[in-house]
Order: sequence, then structure tokens, then C-alpha cells
Amino acid sequence: MKNNVRVIREYKKISQTKLAELAGISRPGLSTIENGHKQASLDTAWKIANALNVTVDDVFFNQNVRLVIQGTEHSDKITASS
Repeated sequence: MKNNVRVIREYKKISQTKLAELAGISRPGLSTIENGHKQASLDTAWKIANALNVTVDDVFFNQNVRLVIQGTEHSDKITASS
């Protein structure tokens, strides 16, 4: 299953190791999800999206993602839009 984990993670300059730590999952597990070799459970999808500060929809369902920075200099929240 194609997803936007890598795109968003790299945009935010977060390593796989750091994202896995923030999401509370293993790095190899994150890698298999990121590469589309395994689908994330709903719980894991929520953890990844939460760690990236985006929605589950942004990460796993919006395949025409365009990253947009929103907010102030203190916010690096991104959203995905078609």
C-alpha cells in the first residue's frame, strides 16, 4: 500500500529511527510500512500520524499530497492537499 510516510518524514527532516521512537514502534516495522511491504494497523497508523503531527488521512489515504507549511515560525505543522 502506497503511503506518504517517507515524504512527510523527510520533509520534516526526521530519521526513521527518530520517527519510530516518537511513534513507539520498531524501526524495522516502520521501514516495512514506509516501503509499502506491510499495512499499518489502525493503532500504528494513528501513532505514526501523531508523531508526524498530521492526520492519518494525510499519511495513508491522500495519494496526491502536496505539502504546505502552515502556521507561525514556531509551528512546523503540515497538511496535505490535492
